[in-house]
Parts: sequence; C-alpha cells; structure tokens
Amino acid sequence: MGANTSQVRDLAENPNLKTLVGTKSVSENDPFWNQLISFTFISPTRSGDSKLLEEAVAPLAKILIENNPRTGNFGALVRVFLGRTKELKISTECQDQLFIWQAHNALFMIRCLLKVFIREMSEQELHLQFSYQERAPETGSEDLLEELLSNLVHLIVEVPLLDITYSILFEAVTTLLVFFSYQLFHKDILRDGLIYQHIMKGRCSCLTSRLVKTLLYNFIRQEKCPPPATHIFEPKAEGSLLYGLASGVASGLWSVFTLGGAGSKAGVDEEHNPLPLSNQSLLLLLVLANLTDGPDWANPYRQAISCFRNTQDTSSLPVEQLHTFQINFNSLYTALCEQQRSDQATLLLYTLLHQNANMRTYMLSRTDMDNLVLPILEILYNVEERNSHHVYMALIILLILTEDDAFNRSIHEVVLKNISWYTERSLTEISLGSLLILVVIRTIQFNMTRTRDKYLHTNCLAALANMSAQFRCLHQYAAQRIISLFALLSKKHNKVLEQATQSLRGRQGDNTALPDYAQDLNVIEEVIRMMLEIINSCLCNSLHHNPNLVYALLYKRELFEQFRAHPSFQDIMQNLDTVIGFFSQRLEQAGTDLSVERVQEVIMKGVQALRGGDINLPLRLVTQHSWRNV
Repeated sequence: MGANTSQVRDLAENPNLKTLVGTKSVSENDPFWNQLISFTFISPTRSGDSKLLEEAVAPLAKILIENNPRTGNFGALVRVFLGRTKELKISTECQDQLFIWQAHNALFMIRCLLKVFIREMSEQELHLQFSYQERAPETGSEDLLEELLSNLVHLIVEVPLLDITYSILFEAVTTLLVFFSYQLFHKDILRDGLIYQHIMKGRCSCLTSRLVKTLLYNFIRQEKCPPPATHIFEPKAEGSLLYGLASGVASGLWSVFTLGGAGSKAGVDEEHNPLPLSNQSLLLLLVLANLTDGPDWANPYRQAISCFRNTQDTSSLPVEQLHTFQINFNSLYTALCEQQRSDQATLLLYTLLHQNANMRTYMLSRTDMDNLVLPILEILYNVEERNSHHVYMALIILLILTEDDAFNRSIHEVVLKNISWYTERSLTEISLGSLLILVVIRTIQFNMTRTRDKYLHTNCLAALANMSAQFRCLHQYAAQRIISLFALLSKKHNKVLEQATQSLRGRQGDNTALPDYAQDLNVIEEVIRMMLEIINSCLCNSLHHNPNLVYALLYKRELFEQFRAHPSFQDIMQNLDTVIGFFSQRLEQAGTDLSVERVQEVIMKGVQALRGGDINLPLRLVTQHSWRNV
C-alpha cells in the first residue's frame, strides 16, 4: 500500500474518533453523529485492505471497551443507525442517497468495532456493551443487541438491491457474518449463545424464508459493485472523518477502500473479488444452513433450504411445509454452473443436491448437464491447485449425480469438442461420460502417488462403480485409463509383496513388521477388488457397447494372470477370462501379425455378434460392495 498505510493509521488521531471512544458521553441527538458518519470511503472487500483497516481500528476499539461502560457511546452509535434504518426503504424510493450513505457509514463503523469486540470479549460481555447507555428519561429498556440483529435482517429482505443501496446491503450481510464469527473462538457449539438464540428463535426467525430467498437471489444476480459515483460523496462539513487531512490522504483512502486498491493495476481486483455482495450473501447462507439444531427445534434456515420449490411448480403440497418458498430454478442453476470456481459455490451445489429433493430432481432433468458437470470435472482435473475440501465436495457431487441411472446413461450421449483445460491429450471429440471417467481415474492416480487418502480414492471408485453398468462407447483414452489404473494397482501390490518377503528374510524370523505389510496388502487388494468389479459390471451390462475396453483388456491381458488363483478375485476373474478367451480365439482365427486396424475390426465383429444375439457369453454379475452413499 506504500505511503497510504501510514495515512490509514493516522485515523487513530482523528478528533471525532477520539470523541467517540473517549470519556465524554455523547447524546444520540447530538450533531456530532452527523459529522462522524460523513466520511468518504466505503467498506474494503479484499482481505489485505480489511487487515489494514483492522490494524487502524483495533487501538480505538480497545479504548472504547474501557470507556463505554461510563459513556454508552457505542450504544448511542447503534441507536443512530437504527433510527436511520426505519427510513431506509422510503429513502430508497425517494433516491435519498445522502441518507443511505450516512446509514451505511454508521453500520460500517459498528461492524469494524464489533469485529474487535468479538475477539476481545465473551458474548455476555458484548451484550453489556450494547446495554450501556446515557441515562435519560426517554431511554427505553429494549435489548439493543436483538434490535440490531432484527434490523439487519429486515434491511436485507426489505431494501431493494440498487446501485445506491449496494454498499449498505453488503454491510448488513457482512455484519451478520461478523456476529457469527464468535464460533471461531470456541470449540463447543454455541447453542446457548445470545446471538444463536436471537437468530434461531427470536424476532429474526419469522423472516427465515425471506432471508434465505433474498440471499439466494443475491447469489443468482451476481451484481458487481457499482461505480463510486453512485454511493460516495465528497466531505463538506468541517469535523467529518477526513476533513482537514492532506488532500492526498483522501484519495489514498479512496483507493484503499474501494475495489481498485491502492496502487493496484486496473482490473486486478475485479478478477479477485468482483462480486462482493454475491460472495458475502453466499457465505451467510451457508453459515445459516449449517447452524446446528437446538435441543428441541430444528434449524429453520436449513428447513427453508431443503424445501423451496421452483416458481414454475404449480402443484399443491400434500402437507404444508414450514419456511417454504418458490424461486426460479433456471436462474439458480445457471448461477451454480457459472460460479463453481469458488469452493463456497461448490458447497452450495452440494447442499442443494443433498438436501433439496426438488432442486436435485430439476438438475437431473436438465438436458444441458454438461454445463454443470464440466466445471466440477475441471476442479478435479486441477486437483493440485485446489484445497482438499473443494476437491472432496466436487467428488461427492459426482457421487450423488452418478446414483441416478438416467444421468449415467445421458452423459454418454453428450458429445464434447476441444476441452481446453484438459491438456494431457488432445480431445477433439469425446463424450461427457468418457471425460468423467478420464478425470476421476486421473484423480485416483494422483491421490495414490501423492496424498494417499483412502477416502478420496474410495469415493472416486464408488462414482465409477455407479456408472459402470451404463458405460457406453467408451473413448479409447478412457478405456486405456481404466486398464492403466489396474496396472498401477498391480504394480503396487507386487511391490508390497516383495517388501514383505525381503523384510521377513532380513529379520530371520522376526515378524514384527509383517502386520504393517498385511494391512497395506489388504487395502491394495480391496481397491483391486473394487476395480475388478467395475470392469466386471461393464462387461456384464454393456460389453457390446465397448469395443475399446475389450481392446485395452486384450492388449494388457498379462496383468490379470497373477490374480486368477487369488482367492479374493477368482469369482470375478472367471468373467474376465471368458471375455478375454472369446476375443483371443477370434484373433487367433484371423491370423498372425495383425495390424491395429485389423484387431479392432475383429473385435467389432465379435461385439456385433454379441449384440445380435448370435453368441451368448456366460457372464454373471459379481459384486460385494454397496456403492450408494459412500
């Protein structure tokens, strides 16, 4: 930030801020508040800028914590904001930008102070900070904390999203997120906390469905931050926050606390965080959805997320559901497809697929599922660049989708051309199903050579197993990748066997290391069994659709020889031997020194004979694993 860093820190010397945190009590009707909240920079939306601001605010907030029990100035600031929220909707209709601007600034200051308060004190102590107030006859005994929470929710659901309201809506959502940050400082779930109680059971709960719907629409709309001229004013009154500072300071603060960032290149932050309200709304929605149930009540926000319906759904519900509402599924689906580069959007997709049967049915009925599946596959393909949580969520989404047989059939009918992000091979034309197989097996291979996470490769194999009965016209690369994975497993199996043998010989009867090798062998053999079941399922259900898999099996048939006599694999190996034997015999009959093209021709004729019913191979489906909900 260069010189601007020291300029932001100079805010600690501002006379108005000193009055706010000082020892003098200021009535909420004092003209001082108009001067205090007439400043010209808006909320930072980047982590670096936020940290810079927090460093400047923290010393002031700590002074306020000491003096507020005597002055009640924090409570007065909150009441100043609450007084303005009552007129926000009218101000929006009248385009009263000045009123909205000042209300935003008041909330911005409250949020900055709250962030320090929550880090420095318990929830009960925070509640006391709201209760300290100037002792005046007209002062009521309302719970100011609950009043603020309720007003923030009302603000979010009632004030329309326009250029002039964008910043205050962003602040309202962000302030609620700050309140929920108490959980970050506690290992135990805060079911008994005041904030949790107010949000789950208090006055806010009556707006549950409206809040969830509004946050979803904020995510759907993907509105960018409006240009500064729509919500920023130049300071006019002496004593305002920036008044009296050198002229360069104001412009420096402006560049720090807007999307441009001080000293940043044009467009850099647009790339990193172009949709602050959309992103914050999504985060708040996910926080609300994942609040735990109370001892005798269910989380109403999770209920709302699990039961909302399509606006085009005109059917009546057999039983009226709590907190239900309707939303445009097409718009939500489009936004989900476009935003999977962020892990929070992927978490929302997982949440909807897992918890909302209406949305899951709608997604699976789409004829353009490639728009949703391709971004998920891209996440897995770039596994090195993604955090583990993002990869896991993407994988579980595929697992949920592949539990649907219609999905497994349809993805082989979608033909894709020139997948730009798939750089290992040139895929000029491939089905979505074959691409899915390629990417999932690549993820398994990466996991086996790098992270060795059993959970990850088990769920990858589960997704493949769900699909295996519906494998159709596998691309040659997909078929090769299936067999190459088996080759890798076979190699690892042999290596562990060799290590166990060498260890046993070297120790001359000391068998202490053998249990470790036995455990490794059990894990590898379990994965080999899974892989054989996937190949076996494809052979039993769709052999006549997959000449490329037959070719790959024949080309690498020696891989399977060592497992014929293994007791764990004998039942499945009978099927593979039947298929390999059948096509091997046909190749022998075709002559020797066959070209690749001639081999493929012989396989195709054999496949056509199977498809026409001229030949019936005695294959039987053998499986020991349940692949649902792994």
